[in-house]
Amino acid sequence: MRTIQLDDDGMTPRELRADVPALGDAAYFNFGAHGPSPEYVVEAAASFIEEHEYGSAATDPYEHAFETYERVRERIAAFVGAAPEEVALTESTTDGITRVAGAIDWEPGDVVVRTDLEHPAGVLPWQRLEREGIEVRVLETEDGRVDREEYAEAVSDARLVCFSAITWTHGTRLPVADLVEVANDAGAFTLVDAVQSPGQVPMDVHEWGADAVAAAGHKWTLGPWGAGFLYVDRDAAADLAPRAVGYRSVEDPTGEAIEFKPAAGRLEVGTTTAAAHVGLAEALDAIDAVGLDAIESRIESLTDRLKAGVPDDRLLSPRSYESGLVTIDVDDPEATVERLADDDIVVRSLPHPDGVRASVHAVSTEAEIDRLIDALDAEW
Repeated sequence: MRTIQLDDDGMTPRELRADVPALGDAAYFNFGAHGPSPEYVVEAAASFIEEHEYGSAATDPYEHAFETYERVRERIAAFVGAAPEEVALTESTTDGITRVAGAIDWEPGDVVVRTDLEHPAGVLPWQRLEREGIEVRVLETEDGRVDREEYAEAVSDARLVCFSAITWTHGTRLPVADLVEVANDAGAFTLVDAVQSPGQVPMDVHEWGADAVAAAGHKWTLGPWGAGFLYVDRDAAADLAPRAVGYRSVEDPTGEAIEFKPAAGRLEVGTTTAAAHVGLAEALDAIDAVGLDAIESRIESLTDRLKAGVPDDRLLSPRSYESGLVTIDVDDPEATVERLADDDIVVRSLPHPDGVRASVHAVSTEAEIDRLIDALDAEW
């Protein structure tokens, strides 16, 4: 298996960019949806499949898979500040949120609170529960901000609260630990959608204090699709009884009664390939080689450069730095995305607020920022 080769000085954002074949000459600003992987990340994932399939006649494939599950679980846990047993391997953020939703013993009249800033991953599972008599309370926000008093009132009788650490709509960074504390005081289960955090900003799930944190590695960490992960606090996990259950969920798959694993492992189910998570582990090594402080500092510098070229009445994200997600008001978002694509500039449109979003990574360049600003001049 090929791995990244580093000297004593680590890696620079420019060197990391050079390892990503998909970027090439394109001005790519869609990392908030998909971060193309470095070559060695793809090779690591492919190498696992080769070893697993070609060596299965000589090596127990289940033993190989389970050893790999534990290795990548430990790597992910270290990256987000968790203990390995607090991490479940999932396919995506949506998958993680759905697993939590399906593991709570809901009763008619229970209240779920979410914000109006949530991605469909944090909307659809609760919408489905409305069929079972669950009340879904949507907290309205302004400019990507949560009003603390309104939030406290909304969650006062909630069974579960779901919100994003970094909003996909505005790129605002919510005060996770504070919001968790308010929900905890109300006795609510707290579930954080953190998919925009790993690889962009430092994160420590224990400092956040949430009961569960769902995320994935196919955005800012530049990992493959399918490498999701779910943190679950050990005490909170004890009250979760997943409806989806398989041999990886339980202590003894052939026992007479179901005895769930004591922590996040109860939310895993059955046979899956570890290939995407092997690739993610390799991607996390690359992110650490650059350093999250260096990544965040460069993202701040580049987003400041971009925002300086956007008029106040067109900037929908905060003027000051909060994340690499920058949302801009344009007259026709879909047409703008298509027009920029013709010039090899990749952004995306958003359903709300009505605009386009540029996701600026540390691997972006000043020249690309200037290309985007020049291309957007036609919109003003």
